[in-house]
Amino acid sequence: MYCRTHGVEAVLKGPQATDGRLQVFAQQRSYLVALAYRMLGDLGRAEDMVQEAWLRWQGAAEVEVESPRAYLVTIVTRLCLHELDSARSRKEESRSDRLPEPVDIEASGLGSVERIECVSMAFGVVLQRLSATERAVLLLHDVFDLEHEEIARMLEKSAPACRKLLERARRHVRDARRMLETSPDEHRRLLQAFVGAVMVGDTKQLVSLLTDDAVIVSDGGAGGRAIAGFRNLKKPLAGAAHVAAFVVAATQRGAPILQWEERELNGQPAVVFYEGDQPSAALLLGVADGKIQRVFFHADMRRLGHLGARRATTVGAKAWDERTS
Repeated sequence: MYCRTHGVEAVLKGPQATDGRLQVFAQQRSYLVALAYRMLGDLGRAEDMVQEAWLRWQGAAEVEVESPRAYLVTIVTRLCLHELDSARSRKEESRSDRLPEPVDIEASGLGSVERIECVSMAFGVVLQRLSATERAVLLLHDVFDLEHEEIARMLEKSAPACRKLLERARRHVRDARRMLETSPDEHRRLLQAFVGAVMVGDTKQLVSLLTDDAVIVSDGGAGGRAIAGFRNLKKPLAGAAHVAAFVVAATQRGAPILQWEERELNGQPAVVFYEGDQPSAALLLGVADGKIQRVFFHADMRRLGHLGARRATTVGAKAWDERTS
């Protein structure tokens, strides 16, 4: 039996698993979850797709498979496309404020996957703005290094059609790729400067940290949410002055006392806020050329569970307490 609480590992221990097929699937698991997470922006749904792929892999026990990885990637890709095409998903995915689920890539089992930088929040947001097929082609070709002919077979399209899809997708992700080039130290410096300026309400300092065309996206879930003074924005807010004024005004309206700590999420420095020991929100940045281009505030409680409990009391918690007292 599959247990969502324990993830796909529970399946791999089932009595129906044959040693050979179990070993092959286990070797591909991280690769498959990484693909599904990037496609869907949600780790729980990604694990569901991989679980379904496992069941189909078991069911194909009598079929001779030349390339297990290609076979499994095809299954997962098609399952994700079907998921994205469902009525429920179309409604959810169409929200302009929707952010991918933030993840600790080591704790989620994605840390061993190559090119982990392409799981950043900025990259994930751009992926969600692509059509499902553009997303699939871009990931399979540029992140997972598959050839157009392979991708065409997986998607049941022609190779020239896949090239056109890739060309369109690359135009959309060009700016996001620039936000993958900043070093972790530079990213952390800007994150800490941003949080420091917010805590003292320094609008001028915030503007200096942001690009002129900076954008903040605040995701409080489909129903919206207010936390720590941040009111859920119904759509992204653009412009350095507007972003800085919104963040300072929202914070000064009277934030509850929250614990917070610096974490590494989606491969980059971030801040997680806690109510008690449970995650309540996450702050992530998109940084390029020494400035903050994107501010992502994720406060959808339903999609923060994979961050886990607060690890320790931090000086950050005390600083936020003092700011809001």
